[in-house]
Amino acid sequence: MKELKDLPIGVQTFKKMRENNYVYVDKTAHIYDLARQQGAYFLSRPRRFGKSLTISTFKELFEGNRALFNGLWIEDKWDWSKKNPVIHISFAQAGYKTLGLENAILYELKELGKQFDIGFSTNGFSLQFRELIQKLHEKHGGVVILIDEYDKPIIDFLERGKLEQARENQNILKTFFSVLKDAEEYLRFLFITGVSKFAKVSIFSDLNHLSDLTLNQNYATIVGYTQEELEQNFGDFIKTASLDLGLNRTDLLSNLKTWYDGFSWDGKQLLYNPFGILNFFNNRAFRNY
Repeated sequence: MKELKDLPIGVQTFKKMRENNYVYVDKTAHIYDLARQQGAYFLSRPRRFGKSLTISTFKELFEGNRALFNGLWIEDKWDWSKKNPVIHISFAQAGYKTLGLENAILYELKELGKQFDIGFSTNGFSLQFRELIQKLHEKHGGVVILIDEYDKPIIDFLERGKLEQARENQNILKTFFSVLKDAEEYLRFLFITGVSKFAKVSIFSDLNHLSDLTLNQNYATIVGYTQEELEQNFGDFIKTASLDLGLNRTDLLSNLKTWYDGFSWDGKQLLYNPFGILNFFNNRAFRNY
């Protein structure tokens, strides 16, 4: 049997996945359909389901890194001559627990300023965020903003004794995101992900142009693996697992479906949890991962 590709367990960056020998399930048709529009979008999905990888894919696309997309669906359909400045902020990586959320945002903006060689003439995170967007637009044209795990600074404090911090962070995030309403004319594309929609806490109350893709049937499979994607991309792993476990292909697929194929966002198409599937093929054992 030929050598298997590597399983991208814990790999969340498109660049790392494509430059190394990792299995990549091609989602670029969905990416293209959104990126070609000058829209503002929100997507909610569980953790370890591919949100960060999706954000990373958008980043590489808008920065024009064509080589990473060789052989993928989108390769000959995207205009690679057009490049956009990308503001990419992951709240999962921000140091809000040690610095506090406001200082963590200021630090992220400072690093982005260094990256784009932009100095700030204002103080305060909301003013600097607005200034960064405007100056990037002046220098490079339409700005792409990608925000990953927007809700983590709230979720991490949803327990007894920490709710006041959660409320404080909620207000900071509302101020942060309010900048985007007045910056609409400078934006080429906006994409925000999170675990929860927090529909009742008004974080996005000023972003009335934000399109929620969470239950949109056109993007129900933008993350996660369909049955077809599982069988097309993991054929060699299915063979290996069948041999190791003493199961024929039909029985193995039936067990995989029972254990990991339980997610749907349109009530029609079922999806496998990527983290569960990757860990199953790595361990070749049916467990709750």
